[in-house]
Amino acid sequence: MQTRTLGSTGPAVSALGLGAMGMSDVYGAADRAESVATVHASLEAGVTLIDTGDFYAMGHNELLLAEALRGRDRDSYRLSVKFGMLRGPGHDFGGADARPEAVKNFLAYSLTRLGTDHIDIYRPARLDPTVPIEETVGAIKEMVDAGYVRHIGLSEVDAATIRRGHAVHPITDLQIEYSLISRAVEADILPTLRELGIGLTAYGVLSRGLISGHWSADRTAGPGDFRAFSPRFSNGNVEHNLALVEALRRVAEAKGCTVAQMAIAWVAAQGEDIVPLVGARTRERLAEALPAMDLTLTADDLAEIEKAVPQGAARGDRYPSAFMSGLGVGN
Repeated sequence: MQTRTLGSTGPAVSALGLGAMGMSDVYGAADRAESVATVHASLEAGVTLIDTGDFYAMGHNELLLAEALRGRDRDSYRLSVKFGMLRGPGHDFGGADARPEAVKNFLAYSLTRLGTDHIDIYRPARLDPTVPIEETVGAIKEMVDAGYVRHIGLSEVDAATIRRGHAVHPITDLQIEYSLISRAVEADILPTLRELGIGLTAYGVLSRGLISGHWSADRTAGPGDFRAFSPRFSNGNVEHNLALVEALRRVAEAKGCTVAQMAIAWVAAQGEDIVPLVGARTRERLAEALPAMDLTLTADDLAEIEKAVPQGAARGDRYPSAFMSGLGVGN
């Protein structure tokens, strides 16, 4: 497994990270034993960056990772944890809380659930509009000074917020959606990150399976599956978007790889400062994703990919309208 360094101040991590959310939440039921086995397979393949959030099924994901990581050398992997999203007992979302006192409270619970004495990268999941980012980053900095956190990250914030947070304490990386069909970061955010020496961990590189090559227009999202409400998967939009996938499939087949591998490799090819996160819930999906990091895309390949999936070609927002206002950028 290749490695990449997260920004100028962050740790060296595997060039591909594992996003664990789907093992507990958002995409319907998952198999716990298979999830644990997938984490183990990731570690054995050299994946060292594991991403989670304290609100993924209300702590379930952290407890799952604690089980999967038990007995492993703590220095052999890096935990990236998001906090601050509020949820109710019906699993509904209720905004963000990034007050300094909340930061420390959330951290204490995460450390306990994960069974660790430190978090490698700690970040607010979304901007709390009622709390200046300087206060939130300042509170995490106190936890860095106390040894409970190693590095500070941000998630889904705009360029101005990145600059303000970075002025308080060096930001290691920004976690934000970035894929062939979600490229808004390229305008202002990516240049700002590079100016400041901040890395990017890209989630949604397969757009929640939409551009994986495995989704079909007649597939129905099951209970508890975010895709049942996602605009890009809605009738009318999904057919258009899957036509883009078929165009990408022709390019992938000519290259001798799968659609998913090409989509992951495209994100990785956008810069050595970018680490794609794959939300593999099974060993089968992980096994498909891993070879993407050995796929070299030439300038001609990138041009063919761009023709197949032009920037801005997808239809539908990446989140339902109620969530779009909390994002640093749109699509």
